[in-house]
Amino acid sequence: MLDRQSDQGSAEWLRQRAGCATASCFADILAVSKKDGKPLKAREDYLMRLVVERITGEPVESASSFAMSWGTDAEPYARAEYEIVTGNIVTEVGFALHPKHNWIGASSDGLAGVRGGVEIKCPHNSAIHLQTWAEGMPDHHIAQVQGQMWVLDLDWIDFCSYDPRMQNGGEHLKLYCKRIMRDQTYIDDLEKKVLAFLAEVQVKVNEFFAMKGVA
Repeated sequence: MLDRQSDQGSAEWLRQRAGCATASCFADILAVSKKDGKPLKAREDYLMRLVVERITGEPVESASSFAMSWGTDAEPYARAEYEIVTGNIVTEVGFALHPKHNWIGASSDGLAGVRGGVEIKCPHNSAIHLQTWAEGMPDHHIAQVQGQMWVLDLDWIDFCSYDPRMQNGGEHLKLYCKRIMRDQTYIDDLEKKVLAFLAEVQVKVNEFFAMKGVA
């Protein structure tokens, strides 16, 4: 179910996401050692974050930073530039829960076209933006983009990187845009791993609830 009211980053938006595995953090769920398959710190930290949110009912807010503020401030301009360049009209939406699975959701930067969406990155480091132009969407965004298509039942997402500082003859480099198509094989594997992760979260929650007395 889509929420078209709560702005991303707002208190209400954070509350709606509390305890849920969200597309923006699916990469953390997949963070295991390539050598032995053991969970990496990012996965363990995210698991405990969801445990805390389930028990307290409150979101664990991430520390803000100048880079994050830059991205938030630049995103509306990126969205407008995308509409001009592509001719697609973007419908802004809030947090969406998966229609079948509990505790899974995604926040798209916008819906576009027929069964399409937009994912916008506005890196403060211009080198990251130019690297995207040179090499395409970074691999660490795959889980988020494919995860959004899974949760929102989309066929494609236009992945965008935006940097308004491109000038001196490089103005055409302000907006990078590449259409990423739905990869059902990847999504099927992602679904299994996210559900297994959430089962671990629930086990940990149950363990805490079962504790009695003073340690």
